[in-house]
Amino acid sequence: MERTLAILKPDCVRKQLIGQVLDRIERAGFRILALRMTWLTREQAEAFYAVHRERDFYPDLVEFMTSGPCVVMALEKENAVADFRALIGATDPAEAAEGTIRHQFADSKQCNIVHGSDTVENGQKEVAFFFGEGEIVRNRVGVM
Repeated sequence: MERTLAILKPDCVRKQLIGQVLDRIERAGFRILALRMTWLTREQAEAFYAVHRERDFYPDLVEFMTSGPCVVMALEKENAVADFRALIGATDPAEAAEGTIRHQFADSKQCNIVHGSDTVENGQKEVAFFFGEGEIVRNRVGVM
């Protein structure tokens, strides 16, 4: 089983799409292991997106990600990273495939509703950035 991080970004929260996006995620077979609504501080956003620090869009990205609350979650599934990237679609909603979350709900390349880890390694790092191991619920089907 793989883990991936998903962030329902401030535009998703503002547009009141949390429930619809969560429904799509669960219907696609992902298990939600941890979930929390948070408002990222500038320091958190800068640290999380540090890999993009030298890129032109970095300041706008940090500003956007600190503009309102978001929902962070740890997801689990076989092939979680690739399957989640397929579910959400291309970063630019104009290029996202029909039926993907970004194609359906996103407004622009920056306001694209959702973040998903891009590699298995980053999925592990990103989940650990937001959740301690004690916050991860082992969600086994049929077990109460």
